Amino acid sequence: MNDTSTDIAYQVVLNDEEQHSGWPVDRPLPAGWRAEGTVGTRQACLDHIEAVWTDLCPLSAHA
Repeated sequence: MNDTSTDIAYQVVLNDEEQHSGWPVDRPLPAGWRAEGTVGTRQACLDHIEAVWTDLCPLSAHA
């Protein structure tokens, strides 16, 4: 996410490994990613990700 415009709405997305990312709402989600439900500014999404994604280890590494 390198777009710094505050006019663009972002959403928090997750993949099957429970990894988080921010993604512009006006772009189709990449394959394997789904919307988490949080929408806002880029910074708001990054703040949310920082608060909820406390275990950065991929889900498959928890076996």
